[in-house]
Amino acid sequence: MLYTNYIRVLSINLTDETYTIEHREDLKQYLGGVGVASKLLEENIKPDADILDPSQCIVFAIGAISTIFPVITKTVAMFWSPLTKELGESYAGGRMAMTMLMAHYDAIVITGKSTLPIYLAIESHNVAFRDASALWGMPAEDIGRIIREREEGAGKRSIIRIGEAGENQLSFASVCVDTYRHFGRMGLGAVMGSKKLKAISIWGNGELPIKNQKEYFNVYKELHKKVITTDAMKKYHDLGTAMGVNLMNEKGGIPILNLQASQAEDIEDLSGESFAEKNLVRKTACAGCPVGCIHIGQFRREFGKGYEFEAISVGYDYELIFSLGTFLGINSSDEVLELIEAVEDYGMDAISAGVVLGWATEAYQNNLFTVEECLIPLEFGNQKNYLLALKHMAKRTNAFYFDLGKGCNHASSIYGGADYAMHFNGNEMSGYHTGYGSVLGSAVGARHSHLCNGGYSFDQGDKVPPEEILEKIYDEELDRCILNSLIACLFARKIYDKATILSALKTVDVDMEADALDKTAKEIFKTKLRIKKMLGYHLKSLRLPKRFFKTTGFGTAVDEKMTYELIKKYSEKCEELLDS
Repeated sequence: MLYTNYIRVLSINLTDETYTIEHREDLKQYLGGVGVASKLLEENIKPDADILDPSQCIVFAIGAISTIFPVITKTVAMFWSPLTKELGESYAGGRMAMTMLMAHYDAIVITGKSTLPIYLAIESHNVAFRDASALWGMPAEDIGRIIREREEGAGKRSIIRIGEAGENQLSFASVCVDTYRHFGRMGLGAVMGSKKLKAISIWGNGELPIKNQKEYFNVYKELHKKVITTDAMKKYHDLGTAMGVNLMNEKGGIPILNLQASQAEDIEDLSGESFAEKNLVRKTACAGCPVGCIHIGQFRREFGKGYEFEAISVGYDYELIFSLGTFLGINSSDEVLELIEAVEDYGMDAISAGVVLGWATEAYQNNLFTVEECLIPLEFGNQKNYLLALKHMAKRTNAFYFDLGKGCNHASSIYGGADYAMHFNGNEMSGYHTGYGSVLGSAVGARHSHLCNGGYSFDQGDKVPPEEILEKIYDEELDRCILNSLIACLFARKIYDKATILSALKTVDVDMEADALDKTAKEIFKTKLRIKKMLGYHLKSLRLPKRFFKTTGFGTAVDEKMTYELIKKYSEKCEELLDS
């Protein structure tokens, strides 16, 4: 908590419907966010039990300065990932960080399993266990509406919920947060589903007085000025991340047709400009952010004869345009938005869903399974059949879709096609194939995501030798351990440099020097590495699909031998850190 020497932890047991609140002074040194969540995960994980055993935990945590400074908007969730079988780490914006702060919880730890479907209603000093039997089977959007009608706290409340994919424990099931944000990657929805936990409502009805108002306001004002009056954040408000579609395509860095190529001629309708001109209807923001980077697009769908249409609004961004557009040969913005809406309704990670379907399409073309197994012909560009395939995945209709719901790494181990199952240790690839930085960054990242260290960004600009890229990736991984302990939106990573972070922390009585911040970053990263090791993961044993080395990124092929040599060097650096 702000201005205290402890971290306030709410622990909830779903099995016996009990909860406790602890003040943990020993966790304060880890700031908050991923620092605190990693320690709590390390304490509570049961490596000898099944991944989805009721004894396993979910940890939510907010940061050391959540909500009180601009763009410090995220909540982290940590768990044992059913997708990668190791460290699970996911972030979401929305109102959750604000409501946890105002409910006076730094972290929430959930264990156990309910007998019947339930949802939790959390307040500052109370946790209610509500029967959700009637909600089981409903899409995430309907759940949000129903809970808003039943629970108090309008405007000061966050509602997170799962869809059918989570209930059926799809390994990449997501969790919807306040409609337009998500804990998307690595399968948190499956963990909630395994616990019969349909939703959580958090009402932040407390107050938070600021003590050092003059010092605080001076820092806040300077940060706010940088956010809204400089070019640092402008692009995220204007076109949003979708602006990258044309840029990546021009340079040859956007995955096309299951990464058979990294450049295409016919995707103009998927550009950020096209979405803005044709589909964009409004922009919104997470609580505590003045930017407004969430872009809401709209498409029409006919629901009856006589030109009866409904207008559907969904959020879109670069990663969704890649995974449900370029990766699948879908070249219409309306069709991409309809696929996004389906993914939202079922409650699955859009990146994994698209990449899994990309593998399945190519594998079907190569006769690795029959139409009797996949039920419908899978063809690049056939959006209607992809909509049906998403439905089959969410429902786990048959053995094929059950396997597909475990990710392309698992599916390719059964049906073949591993060389073009595009994943990093089970986590489906992101929308960047730009060179050594993109491949190495996701390969060695703690959660095998492009967001672990932004490796793809080192491929842009002046050409950097692969060995130097590796050093930059390692340093950035450490830097993001601090950013993710605040927890800052990574769009603002250039605004929150080390000096700024220290100034912001000082206003809430966390007085640190730069070397202490560096030491904290290393301790957080070491905790993550210990968890990965505890769960049986070894970086040196990592093997990547061959296509990463065959398809060029930014016009250059990534050398396979050099890549594995660099991965070995990174592994050795991590071992040295663990031994220090």
